[in-house]
Amino acid sequence: MSYSVVFVEDEQIVREEIVSSIRWELLGLTLVGTAADGLEGEQLIKRVEPDIVITDIRLPAQDGLTMLSHCPINHAVILTGHTDFNYMKQAIRLGVFDYLLKPIDDEELEETLASLVKKIQEEDKDFEQLKKSTNTTNELIALPRNVNNHVIDATIAFIADNFANPVGLQEAASYLELSESHLSRLFKEVTGLNFLQYLNAWRVNKSVELMKDPKKNIGEIATSCGFPTPGYFAKIFKRFTTKTPTQFRDELGTL
Repeated sequence: MSYSVVFVEDEQIVREEIVSSIRWELLGLTLVGTAADGLEGEQLIKRVEPDIVITDIRLPAQDGLTMLSHCPINHAVILTGHTDFNYMKQAIRLGVFDYLLKPIDDEELEETLASLVKKIQEEDKDFEQLKKSTNTTNELIALPRNVNNHVIDATIAFIADNFANPVGLQEAASYLELSESHLSRLFKEVTGLNFLQYLNAWRVNKSVELMKDPKKNIGEIATSCGFPTPGYFAKIFKRFTTKTPTQFRDELGTL
């Protein structure tokens, strides 16, 4: 399987050098688009919904971190010539996988991308196990609850109370007064899922419940379940159920 990549970089020489020198196919990657500024990058990311975004931070029109915050992204790698701790903190909060300093060494970038591909493959394996637990009669995903671990039970309660809001691991860790790395590791060990997988599965389950009300449109359901855009909602929903929200609702009407 090949994972799609969007690359956003305003320096043409750097952009062309990385595009031509990185062994994308060997890494299991497909470069599906490039952009030269933050607004163009945002439009491209929203249009093609890549698996991975590689971006500089300081871009024309809007900076790379603002761009990422406006887009439904799961995995990103930052390239920058500036060692600014505030940028790094923002990047960590956005779930950026790694933060590489310019000038970029091709071998270092390839090693980072290989590690990220391995991480995504592990997540996909976990996800396939999760899909197998789906009840085919009502499409609800069986999620572990009441796991007899007070930290994880409290995290699940946090998700149940806040899934409709733009929350993530950082907000959950802050609420529980834990480090993100500790909560992330413990959550995966106990539930078998990473935090984002569990959160998205919870949101999909809630959207399934709301779809039974014919008065609610797909956009309203997406927003009320915490998805940033209807397009991202459709992508995540199909990944869990193999159907688009519209297809699922149409089938509900025939039952």
